[in-house]
Amino acid sequence: MVELDYLVIGHVTRDLVGGVFAIGGTVSYAARTALALGCRVGVVTSASPDLDLSRALDGILVTLHPAAATTTFENVYTPNGRRQALHTVAESLLPEMVPADWRATIVHLGPVARECASELAGAFEDSFVGVTPQGWMRSWDRAGRVSGCRWEEAELWLARADGVVLSEEDLAGDESLIAQYAAQTQVLVVTRGAAGCTVYADGRSRHFPAVAADEVDPTGAGDVFAAAFFVQLQLSGDPWQSARFANRVAAYSVTRAGLAGTPTLDDLRFGDLR
Repeated sequence: MVELDYLVIGHVTRDLVGGVFAIGGTVSYAARTALALGCRVGVVTSASPDLDLSRALDGILVTLHPAAATTTFENVYTPNGRRQALHTVAESLLPEMVPADWRATIVHLGPVARECASELAGAFEDSFVGVTPQGWMRSWDRAGRVSGCRWEEAELWLARADGVVLSEEDLAGDESLIAQYAAQTQVLVVTRGAAGCTVYADGRSRHFPAVAADEVDPTGAGDVFAAAFFVQLQLSGDPWQSARFANRVAAYSVTRAGLAGTPTLDDLRFGDLR
């Protein structure tokens, strides 16, 4: 039996920014964050077999299901936000793709392109389940242009999740929809970029300001936040304290580019993140 502290399910991605490809995706950022937090981490993903994950996911157990292509996004950052195009998508992820001998304390469902099948919702009855639904709130046209859309299976996932983290950008600032989601799940966090985050739990909401940071690259900050939040929430059961902690970890992430923004052991040892 393989006992994991943190299992992430979703697509690793090839992210194209300014003509340069880098490995990304929620699974990459979240898995590396959980590893730095002392977790034994596993990833279930799908990508082209020639994608080399040895450096990006060093120290992490990876089950990679081969696909004709790796999920590939082109990202353009503008003063008005990020524009995305989706060029290729790997295979859908199903419960049977998780190794039968893997058990995880925390399971993080982190789709980026609608890849996590609904059957996964009932596959981890004994685990803390964290959800970052961004990939279910994206649609794309024939040219690959990505836009936001309604979360079609929200009720299913909100009812199962122990914690849900999404961004106000995903929700287009719809406060009525936020209230609806908060009423359907145990703990909901809406991240608000440089403005921090709002946590909804126990029929209450509290806002937590972001930690000041010199931003270099915001990519993956929400995934770093989510992993830190889920780990701390599972340990403590305290959503307010978990949000403060995750804010501090996420602030570190924007000061470095790409996957280098995920926390390191030195950050945790010397950066007073605990």
